[in-house]
Amino acid sequence: MKSFVPQVLRFESLPSTNLEAARRANQDAAEGLCVVAGEQTAGRGRLQRYWISPKNAGLYCSIILRPEFPQSLWPLITLMAAVAVHEALKKACALETDIKWPNDILATNRKVCGILAETIETPTGRAIVLGIGINLAKSSFPEDLKAEATSVEDVTGHKPQSEIVLTALIESLAMYYEMLKNPAGSEAILREWCARSSYADGKQIRVVESNESFIGTTCGLEPDGALRVETLAGEIRVVRAGDVTSVRPG
Repeated sequence: MKSFVPQVLRFESLPSTNLEAARRANQDAAEGLCVVAGEQTAGRGRLQRYWISPKNAGLYCSIILRPEFPQSLWPLITLMAAVAVHEALKKACALETDIKWPNDILATNRKVCGILAETIETPTGRAIVLGIGINLAKSSFPEDLKAEATSVEDVTGHKPQSEIVLTALIESLAMYYEMLKNPAGSEAILREWCARSSYADGKQIRVVESNESFIGTTCGLEPDGALRVETLAGEIRVVRAGDVTSVRPG
């Protein structure tokens, strides 16, 4: 398999780095192309949510991946990316974070980074656009989101340089993506994710799937990265899509 070779394209402003990366992928851009923008005017997050991306307040980037391993393992790419972000923030910002399933990065129980992986069809085959948005400055989100969002500056007292964070992120992504491509890579990524997430096991959560919600306790991951949850009735349910939030026991 080919090695991950990053190439960075920088823009002052884009509607969405994911959309620009997808456009480049359709023009046969190679794996590793990383689109970075100083701001996004129409950034997107998971579950069709809007990702607020003000100018020079965060790191907004999207990377093209063209995985050569079985597509059944592609869901693990989001978990791999979460591990990579966790390690990059630790290295570049001395910031310890938690991972909320599947790939939200939390600091002080609030969201500091979101990840959006989208599968696209290109003339040379299927590809993944991996979008990552990290709140670096206090100004990266409005006051009314302070209960659920935070930034590196809020937690550490310092706004990091986006280029330093980007360099650490690309290095970390390259390392864990190569790990995932190994024969035992899926098991390794699952272990790495579980080691960094309080949500992996024994966490009481509420799960919202479509129009249904239930409360249960997490009990590990499936081989494809899906979350196992033991309901209050003692049933094991496997969650592959949905919204997860922590709830206090009792």
